[in-house]
Amino acid sequence: MIDVIEQLNSVTRTVGDRVLEAGEARVVTIARTYDATVEELWDACTNPERIPRWFLPVSGELKEGGRFQFEGNAGGTIERCDPPAGFATTWEFAGGSSRIEVRFVPQPAGGTRFELEHTIPVDDHWTEFGPGAVGIGWEMGLLGLGLHLSSGGSFDPAEGAAWAASEEGRSFMTLSSERWCEAHVAGGAPEEEARASAARTTAAYTGES
Repeated sequence: MIDVIEQLNSVTRTVGDRVLEAGEARVVTIARTYDATVEELWDACTNPERIPRWFLPVSGELKEGGRFQFEGNAGGTIERCDPPAGFATTWEFAGGSSRIEVRFVPQPAGGTRFELEHTIPVDDHWTEFGPGAVGIGWEMGLLGLGLHLSSGGSFDPAEGAAWAASEEGRSFMTLSSERWCEAHVAGGAPEEEARASAARTTAAYTGES
């Protein structure tokens, strides 16, 4: 049993703007503090034997300049690797390319803050779905990471799929979408447009489209 509200409340979400050489982009940032050292969090997020235990199977070279591929999901090229402070990589999926930067920040009161910044070019997909399209997926990943860190256990894909299809899982995705909508509006998006995008994203994730 997962406390959906507690998990949602543990995450901070922001949406901002950035101008790239290729044009206008949006920056989706998600962060959460874990009861783990920076070295523990670094290993959980970069060790190819541990990543499948909370996210997805990964292949390739997990080093600066190396290319990687998550099974059934995105791949990319690792642009920067700065252990244990963080890394940056391209994020290539379904013909599109964006960029992520991950930082691990030790906290004065203990634990380590995981920060993921996803820079996304403004295109038709962004206009249709907004930040929740990536935000919900990252939020589910951070949920899996938290469960792994607290238990040391492994992710079971079948159990994960069953949970996502359950009432609890759909509630998590729906509420996450609503919170990403709020972050979108706080970042300057017109409320009507943000809510329309969030509704389409919620339907896509929960299978109600």
